[in-house]
Amino acid sequence: MSHRDPVMSLSSLAVHQTQSPLSPQQMVDLLQGKILLDIRSHTSWGGAVTATMYLPRMRSQIWSQLTNYSGWVQFFPDIVKSEVLEHASQTAEQTHRLYQAARKSFFLLSVDVEIFLRVSERSQERINFSLERGSFSDFSADLTLQDCGEGTILSYSVAATPLIPMPSIFIQEAIRADLPGNMKHMRQALCR
Repeated sequence: MSHRDPVMSLSSLAVHQTQSPLSPQQMVDLLQGKILLDIRSHTSWGGAVTATMYLPRMRSQIWSQLTNYSGWVQFFPDIVKSEVLEHASQTAEQTHRLYQAARKSFFLLSVDVEIFLRVSERSQERINFSLERGSFSDFSADLTLQDCGEGTILSYSVAATPLIPMPSIFIQEAIRADLPGNMKHMRQALCR
């Protein structure tokens, strides 16, 4: 009788099924609940990050929650308002206009931000957020879903430059401090 490590077995299966650029160790880390972060500079005053996590739910089980944009206040505690302003439909993609307001405190500074976004969805695969106007000189985000065994790998990439000049190292440190907790909060809300 063979005794195999279930995490390693699932990791091998997941790497095979996702065709992912993730290493086997990264897959093990994800399956153990870790949040993988790739933080990089974006502009002199901005930052960019990709956060990746494993959800023990199929894409079809979480898609309606992800596209209920007013519910994003449950995913990210700093978002105080999220409202769909307009729906439009295209053949392959759904599009929306979205308003979000957030309140963030870091480095003894409290900041209120608001943004108007154009959102496009490719069903159960990807959500793209692009800035129309707001408290950033630029902002974009992509949320992608990929099958992984009996669950889903969710990747959330954000690049932003605030209107208030602040060295990108401060933005990157704020992301590093906050995003893993926010992503865990999102996972809890999606898996309830």
